[in-house]
Amino acid sequence: MPDSRRPKPPTPLASGVTAVTPIAFVQAILLAYRRCGMDPTQALKQAQIAPALLRDPAARITAMQMELISGAAMQELDDEALGWFSRRLPWGSYGMLARASLSAPNLGVALKRWCRHHGLIADDITLALSVSQDSATLSITEQRDLGPLREFCLVSVLRNVLGLACWLIDSRIPLQGAQFAFAAPAHQSVYPVLFAGPSQFETSPSAIRFDARYLALPLRRDELALQHMLQRALPLTVLQYRRDRLLVQRVRQALANELTQAHHADALATLLHLSARTLHRQLKEEGASLQALKDEVRRGRSRELLLRTERPIKQVAQAAGFRNEKSFIRAFRSWTGQSPAEFRRASVALA
Repeated sequence: MPDSRRPKPPTPLASGVTAVTPIAFVQAILLAYRRCGMDPTQALKQAQIAPALLRDPAARITAMQMELISGAAMQELDDEALGWFSRRLPWGSYGMLARASLSAPNLGVALKRWCRHHGLIADDITLALSVSQDSATLSITEQRDLGPLREFCLVSVLRNVLGLACWLIDSRIPLQGAQFAFAAPAHQSVYPVLFAGPSQFETSPSAIRFDARYLALPLRRDELALQHMLQRALPLTVLQYRRDRLLVQRVRQALANELTQAHHADALATLLHLSARTLHRQLKEEGASLQALKDEVRRGRSRELLLRTERPIKQVAQAAGFRNEKSFIRAFRSWTGQSPAEFRRASVALA
């Protein structure tokens, strides 16, 4: 989606960067060149992809190398779809789609616009956004045989949409899962990096799933931000936003659902597909702490059980996520100034 057609000079690649992008995606770009009768030599040189890598099916390149060869190919082929579709998507096509979504009141409307407008410029696939219970699913229905570019197309389209969605709301959007209509490729080990979260293969349609609450978040970008983004849009597909604008809500829900199992940071982080360190850091960025959220959920659960049931204090303590009755009584007194028994008796008297 870059806006500039000026050729870029080769960029020195950083040392120590992990190469995880499968060489199969480079081979797909080279196929697009061959179909157009064009020479990819300059693009390969710009991305510093050695010929030996092309002969090794297990080879990997870095995200920067993939950005460089993709950007060069889009300019030289004048096709932002890199040969996926039956007609080219001329330079600026995806920028036009992004601009059409920018005025949406929230992410849900923006993504629906993107899906609808994408069908106007490429009818080889149909994008759709649906919501079921608490999950949003963005799916791709294939309208024709995509041939040898199928995997590269479906993976790229889903990553592009996810990257744009994160950019629009300036937030990380963790995936609940991803599924693909094709069989698991030889390089399937890279999919947890391409799509953080569980992935399934030979499951139609190809799709990604995420918490539907993200759809209600307002867009945080304007026209000026879009102009800057379009200068270097490709990194959006690999950018990992530190901020998660729903993390506090997601932690509350996870604690409420798994209060007796998720009282340790490691267990909770695993449920949220984060590391414990990342969990603590992101909560701090949001002005919250795990202990405060844990206390909030425990306090609410214990008050509800004390008011609405006749369970013994020991059982209430266990249901509220405490290891023993003594620690529960001490915590409850610090919250309310009363012991659980005193709180229950006072509530009964008021009733």
